[in-house]
Formats: sequence, C-alpha cells, structure tokens
Amino acid sequence: MIDDIKNEILKYLKDTSGGIASRDLMRQMGITEKYSKIFYQAVTQLRHDDLVSVNRNHILSLRHQEEQQNIPATIVSLSRGFAFARPDDGGDDMFLRAEDLHDAFLGDHVELGNIKQSIKGPSCEVMKITEKAEPVVNGSIVQGEISAELNPDAAIRFHVPIEDFFHSGAKIGDKVQTIIRRLPHSSRFMAKVTKIYGSADCAKICADSILDQNSVRIPFPEEVKKEALAMKNRKITPEELSGRSDFRDWPICTIDSASAKDLDDAVSCIKIPGGYRLGVHIADVSHYVREGSALDKEAALRATSVYLPDRVVPMLPEEISNGVCSLNAGTDKLTFSAVMDINPEGEMVHYEFHKSVIDSKVRGVYTEVNAIFDGTADEALEEKYAPVKESLECCRELADILRERAKRAGNFDLDTSESEFVLDKNGLCIDVMPRHSGTSERMIEQLMIAANQAAAKLAKAKKLPFVYRVHEQPDPDRIDTLAELVGALGLSAKSLKHTGDVTTKDFAAIMEQAEGTPAEKIVSHQLLRTMAKARYDVSPLGHFGLALADYCHFTSPIRRYPDTSIHRILTAFLSGEDHDMIVKKYSDFAAASAKQSSRMEIKAMTSERDADDCYAAEYMKQHLGEEFDGIISGCTMRGIFVELPNTVEGFVPSISFEGKHFEFDGMVSQVDVTTHEKLSIGDPIRVKAAAADISSGRIDFVPA
Repeated sequence: MIDDIKNEILKYLKDTSGGIASRDLMRQMGITEKYSKIFYQAVTQLRHDDLVSVNRNHILSLRHQEEQQNIPATIVSLSRGFAFARPDDGGDDMFLRAEDLHDAFLGDHVELGNIKQSIKGPSCEVMKITEKAEPVVNGSIVQGEISAELNPDAAIRFHVPIEDFFHSGAKIGDKVQTIIRRLPHSSRFMAKVTKIYGSADCAKICADSILDQNSVRIPFPEEVKKEALAMKNRKITPEELSGRSDFRDWPICTIDSASAKDLDDAVSCIKIPGGYRLGVHIADVSHYVREGSALDKEAALRATSVYLPDRVVPMLPEEISNGVCSLNAGTDKLTFSAVMDINPEGEMVHYEFHKSVIDSKVRGVYTEVNAIFDGTADEALEEKYAPVKESLECCRELADILRERAKRAGNFDLDTSESEFVLDKNGLCIDVMPRHSGTSERMIEQLMIAANQAAAKLAKAKKLPFVYRVHEQPDPDRIDTLAELVGALGLSAKSLKHTGDVTTKDFAAIMEQAEGTPAEKIVSHQLLRTMAKARYDVSPLGHFGLALADYCHFTSPIRRYPDTSIHRILTAFLSGEDHDMIVKKYSDFAAASAKQSSRMEIKAMTSERDADDCYAAEYMKQHLGEEFDGIISGCTMRGIFVELPNTVEGFVPSISFEGKHFEFDGMVSQVDVTTHEKLSIGDPIRVKAAAADISSGRIDFVPA
C-alpha cells in the first residue's frame, strides 16, 4: 500500500507547479485521517530517496537531482573513520567518511556535494573548505597505552597523542589547551599543549577552560578600563537633565536578587480611568556608552554577560554596570522609560517612550517582595516597602491580567529544571538545588515582556532599523516527530495535524494534556526541542514561544548589547532625527548587532550549560556510592537518563541492569525483550551514584 501512495504522490507533484501543502495533497488524494500515518511514512521515504523535498511550511515539491547545488555547512563532530556536518539552513546532520573530509577539521565552514540519501540519513563529501576554524581544542590529559593523550572536550570522539609531552610542563590529569595538527599524508592527529589551566578534577579550573574554548572575553582592555574608571563617580549635570521627563516623584522601585549589583530595571504602576499605567524604567546605558567608544566596541564584541555558578563575566566593567548605570535607591539616575496604558483585559491601548530621570524609592529583593505579597513580612519589611506598597500591589494585579491574556493567546509554561549551586569559600560545589520562581519573579517577567513588546511595536510602526527578538515557526519534520512521541505517550496529537501553520495554542493544548502526568517532563522537553531557537534579526518575524507578533529585548542594556543597540536607535527617533538619516545611519549597525549578538548568545549559553555540568559532577563526586530516588528523564539506544529532585542528571547504561536485556523502543522506553518490563520516561527509579567526571561533566548512575 505504501508503494502505491508513493507513486500517487509523485504523480500529483508532477502535475503541480510550485509545490503543495501536505494536508491539501492528502485531501486531493482522498486519504483520510485513518491513513495519514502511512501517507507521512511515504513522504519520509520519498525524502530519503531524494525524490521529494519538504520545506518548513510543509510544502511538498519534486526534487530534481540535476539541479542539486553544494550545501554550505559546518563540521560539527569527528570520529575515527567518519564525521558529521551540519547544514547552515538547519537541516539534518550529514554523514561523511573520513576520506571524504579532504582535510576539513572540526569547526571548518565547508561546501558539501555528492549528496546521497539512504535509510540512515544523508551522506556527502566536502567539495570546498570556505573558512578554516582555529584548530584550538581544550581537554584533559590522560595516560594512553603508549604515551600521554588528549581527551578532547570538543566533539572529537577519540584521544589525540600529546606532542613532546615531557617538555610541555603538563602532567596527567591536567586541563589544557592545545593546537591540533594532522600528520602529513596521514589521517592521524597530534596535539601540542599551549596552555595549562590546572587540575581537570576541579570545576572552577574546568570553567576557566570552557570560557576560553568558547572565546568568551574576560579581562577588559586597558583603554576600556580607563574609560569606565573616568565615569565611576560621574554626577548628573543640568545639561543632561534638559529635555528629560522627570519621574522622580513616581513610586518606582527595583526588584532583583539579594546579590545583584547591576540594577538595570525599575517599575511603577498606578490605577487610571480605564485600567493601569505601567512604567518600566531602564538604565540609560547608551547615554554613557557612546557610539564608537572603546567601551562600546568592547560591549559589541562581548554582546552579553555570561553567568557561571562561581562568577559573572560582565559585558560592561563594574564602574558602569554596578556604578553609574545601576539604578540604586535614593539616587537620581538617568533612564529610558516605557510608559504603557493597559486596560483591564490586558490590552495595551497606548504606549510612549521617554528619556527620563528617576529616583528609585526602594531597593527591592525578590524574597522580600514575595513575603510582602504572601503576608509573611515582618514590621521592618512592611516599613521598608511602604513608599511603593500600592505600586507593587498594582504591579501584581496587572501582571496577573497580562499572564491570563498571554495564556488565552496560547502562551504556556515549560517544565524546565534550572539549578542553583552552593559553593564553599574555596569554590567547591557543596550543594545543588532547583531554582524556584516566586510571585515577584513572575510579576517582573510579565512587566518586562510588556515593555519589550511596546518597543518592538514602536519600531515596526515607524519603520525604524531595529534588532528584534524573533522565534520562528517550528520545522515541520520536528512537528512530525513531536506528534509521534505524543501519540506514543497515549496523548492526542490532533492539535498538531490541522491544515496550516502550527500555532503556540496547538503546543499549549499538548502541554495541557500532559500537565500533572508522568509524561509532563518529556512533553515539555520535546516541545522545547521542537521549537526553533530564538535569535536576533532586523525583521519583525514574531515570537512563536510568546505568541507575540512584535517582540524585542529592551529591558537589560547592562548585560545585553541588542538592548543597548535599540536604545541608541530609539534615542535618535525621540530626538527628532530625520527618518532617512536614521535608516542610513543604523541599518548596517542593527544588522551587525543582530548577527554578533546571536552568535555570542550561543557561546554564552554553551559556556553556562557546560560549566553547570562540571559543577554538578563536582557535587556528585562527593556522594559516590550513595543512593537516590529519581525520575527517568530520557531514553537512548544505550540506556536511560535519570534526574534527581535536586536537578542533577546522570546516565544509567542498559547493560547495568543485571539479568535484563533492555532495548530502546525508539520513543520513550527501554523494553526487556524477555519479560517486556519497561523503563519509560517519567517512571520513578532508585539509583546509586557510580562515577562523576568533573572535566566532561558526565555523571553515571547504576540501578540501586
């Protein structure tokens, strides 16, 4: 039957110019929902045979072999005998035999050709190396059979012999940086040590290496430090106040964690006829970080602050971030304010932006505000927050309305496990716990979203060059995978199978089914994997995850360069600068900021995730042999992942279950081929900590 459907699909496509949506093709072919699975299997086989292509909008069209062009891609992993490349357009990773690499190395940008499809996926050959990556690879030194070897941190799946080890100054167990070179006329590599960090058995040392590996800039250049120091004790002048809106009498406060020093946003809210007037007041960073200055150039290169368990690598020096720009209470501060009128249904009926001056009445702390809200605050706290009590209650009321409006639009919460690490005075990780968000944290999130939305609306309406925060439609293939998984979990995937683009509401319907069930975590995880990655762009492409047509990042210019960029553009607009001049002056600037910020955001997120893994492993290394109750959080061909209540996750190999022969069902379970016993995602399981490698962040459990 499937062959008949394949032939019918090809026949219809030959008679259709420009392609056809999969759902429309099903209707034309008379295929009912009952046989839709077979239809999609036929489409998948035709894609594997390179006969049909499917774009992100589910449009099917014939693929002409003779028109095949080289595909730009990046080499993303190396193993002995083969490698994988990732196409720039985000398609499936492509397999290459070692002999088809033609001297390409990890990280190289290449063009792929001679593409062939097979049941295991696409394979190809490097036709051209368009940009060589630096062959710098970090890792730990281990003892090999003959000599010392590098165990790479990067996606190189084999050890590399260390060149001239005895003269390198390194020793077995060290974390090092190396340069990798290929031996002439050979497929073998050698690693030369260029930097020694220290013991690979220390998470702090591994974090140093991780920052280096991801090209995170740490010390500020002297010129930048000099500029920042000159602003350390700078006072506001009368000239700087000229033309600014004066909001110093407004009931404004900041709300941050107790340890925060870079206070870049403050809020106020009052009731007005017809709803609420919300003020979101942001540090006027672009006023101090002048275009073209050493500070500005450095901030543009960094693009974001990086947050590790033991440190923050800031985008701006602390003289700026913690000093002149920080909205400290009881001090006049220059700000960029978004003032929004919002009706009782949560609709933004008016918004305007002001270059302003404020005087924050209270330095708010999340835990303290939560105590105010839940009625557990003592007399001293009540007295501290008295100047802004009404404003805070108004903020909370409005945030609840905005959250409900977002929910009606399809916005939903994903069950993501964020970790909080406790370090001792020596920087050793002694505890890991889940990070919780209280009422005030969720409130601030909603108010910042409103300000970000207003800024994007203004830029779009006035056709300004801009840096939008975009989150595009999910890839159709990933939606198909999600639908299969949802069905395997016994849930309905009906909301994913209608004609037209999948919406955020469709995802919310899936999450609603899973809420409170053992499937909740895996559905949440798979929804996250299905969605495209958010990024920055000069076009207002919308934000799928937030179900918003217009969105940007306006509220954190101390730690994100896109926010500083759009402050600069909006400042030019508010000053009355000619529109054509703004377009001419800032179009290339916005494009460069979007590109660099997206690139550095990925590096920052990779650094943060990898460092978290190292610290989690450091904690678990102190608890080897102990037993824990956990939940199965993932299944693979080789075993299962188990997450503990404190958010630490480890791997349990299938072969560690004595007397069992588990095999992966391809979806959510390991199944014993003899007894049919299942280990499924969401199931509780008791495990014992067996091993923890700090250098790689790998944690291994065995069944208890």
